[in-house]
Amino acid sequence: MAKRDYYEVLGVEKSATQDEIKKAYRKLAVKYHPDRNPGDKAAEEKFREATEAYEVLSDDKKRPIYDQYGFAGLDGMGQGGGGGYSHAFHDFSDLFGGAGGGFGDIFDSIFGGGFGGGRSSRSQGPSAGSSLRYDLNILFKDAVYGTSATIHFKHNEACDACHGTGGAAGSSRKTCPTCGGMGQVRQGNGFFTIQQPCPTCRGKGTTIDKPCPKCRGTGIQEKSKEMSLKIPAGVDNGKRIVIRGMGDVGENGGPAGDLVVVLHVEQHPLFERDGQDLYCAVPVTMVQAALGCEITITGLDGKKITIKVPDGTANGKLLRIKGEGVPAGTTGRKGDLYVKIMVQIPTKLSTKQKDLLAQYLALENPPKEPQLMKLSSLE
Repeated sequence: MAKRDYYEVLGVEKSATQDEIKKAYRKLAVKYHPDRNPGDKAAEEKFREATEAYEVLSDDKKRPIYDQYGFAGLDGMGQGGGGGYSHAFHDFSDLFGGAGGGFGDIFDSIFGGGFGGGRSSRSQGPSAGSSLRYDLNILFKDAVYGTSATIHFKHNEACDACHGTGGAAGSSRKTCPTCGGMGQVRQGNGFFTIQQPCPTCRGKGTTIDKPCPKCRGTGIQEKSKEMSLKIPAGVDNGKRIVIRGMGDVGENGGPAGDLVVVLHVEQHPLFERDGQDLYCAVPVTMVQAALGCEITITGLDGKKITIKVPDGTANGKLLRIKGEGVPAGTTGRKGDLYVKIMVQIPTKLSTKQKDLLAQYLALENPPKEPQLMKLSSLE
């Protein structure tokens, strides 16, 4: 099931520093803290979502796992997404006191984060919908040669009963009686005067006299979607495919968000990859390595490949097969296949084999006190 990307939730780039992540979270915590939005379930959900994102992205162990494997990688770490706010600011004194912020950060939170003195939080203009993240596991072979996959996800669409207006047939919008159409109310507590979204109209400035019964006045509904996704050849682990307009619907006619599909490539038991090149290993006998031979292997695509092993080939030698690697994007130009020769030393010999090897040893007459070699020469 699709879930909002943590970077999207906090509104930061994937390369964001810890200070940027902390600052983004503090801003959202100020805006959506339950103490500031009593009884507002939507604000409470946004606060929980932001806190969950912060708990992962501020953790030096969880963040790289999430970047590489997405939500699936966090399942075994107890990141259920529905727990308490262990990193949350539990009240406004926490927000203004600790969390590493200075006095300048306090005023930035107060005046830049939606408190008194800042710009109005009323939003009647179009706003883009949220982007969603979908984690997709694919086989190593499919990542190399391309494939197609069917994905299933959920996103928010405009209510098909009220067409996104939130009102039932014959309804109309009226000026909110609580805020007088401002979309905000003020609450004073000592030195500070806090300006926050109106709890009646949720910052819109107007209310609907007859809410749509299907969406309960929200104008949106969650729907399940199924679509076919083409995965191009040569994609790598962590590749993101962006499907425009398949995220959540925008508000007030704003554009829909995107669906971001993050690919996770499974490891192959026999092949490895480095960019456009593929690597594998094949065993040969010491006689084949010494005299040279031709061998046939099965490539990643199932094709038979004949390899000429030169005489005197040493253990670990890499033989290059041109054009049998990973295709490069739209050009289709392939990398190379590198085959590592592993010379096998026999552990069981017949009497005849031992006699023949003894004859060869006598002819070779190797030194009985060989000189030591530099370890670097073996690399």
